[in-house]
Amino acid sequence: MTELFSNPLFGIALSIATYAIGMFLFRITRHPLVNPLAIAMFLSGAFLVVFDIPLSSYDEGGTIIAMFLGPATAVLAMAIYRQRAIVAENLLPILLGTFTGSIASMGTIALMSRWLGLDEVVLASMLPKSVTTPIALAVSQQLGGVQALTIAMVIITGISGNIFAPVLVKLFRVKDPVAQGVAIGSCSHAVGTSKALEMGKVQGAMSSIAISFSGLCTVLLAPLFL
Repeated sequence: MTELFSNPLFGIALSIATYAIGMFLFRITRHPLVNPLAIAMFLSGAFLVVFDIPLSSYDEGGTIIAMFLGPATAVLAMAIYRQRAIVAENLLPILLGTFTGSIASMGTIALMSRWLGLDEVVLASMLPKSVTTPIALAVSQQLGGVQALTIAMVIITGISGNIFAPVLVKLFRVKDPVAQGVAIGSCSHAVGTSKALEMGKVQGAMSSIAISFSGLCTVLLAPLFL
């Protein structure tokens, strides 16, 4: 049994199986709170705890899955290319919206951290929460943050955006697909973008652009919030 759990295929199989369960439940309920990614994380964690399996054993396969994060993000460029006419028409609003979203994200974290009396290490760890994991880790390391906390914040932010984006869009009556995509991408990176792609092709393309530009904004501006 130990050999089975230490095999890289175990981590891959567990991830796929739990995500498939999450997708099945989502298709049945169609409720935004029934999020496949959140369900997969909960079930995978519960499985490891119940059977007392070290996280390092799961990570043998999890690392292989993580290798596809970069190529998967690069594929988003196809969505941008297909909507290039809309991108050209709305380039300035897209860039300004993404810049504003990045400032709002980091500014909120900075204000809340100071209000709660958190130290600079915690603040540095949480500032890059709204960008993709590779960029967030690089920024966190540059600022002297704790990378484990940064990863946790990135995951929480992405899942929150994925779950609540459709709800907030309806609540605030945001009907412009460009505005919807920019808001999602600048606040909840690739995980949120997966929801934007479900909402529509334009939303997905705008969210994909926002991921890239918000990453640049975070790299350049994050030190100013410490």
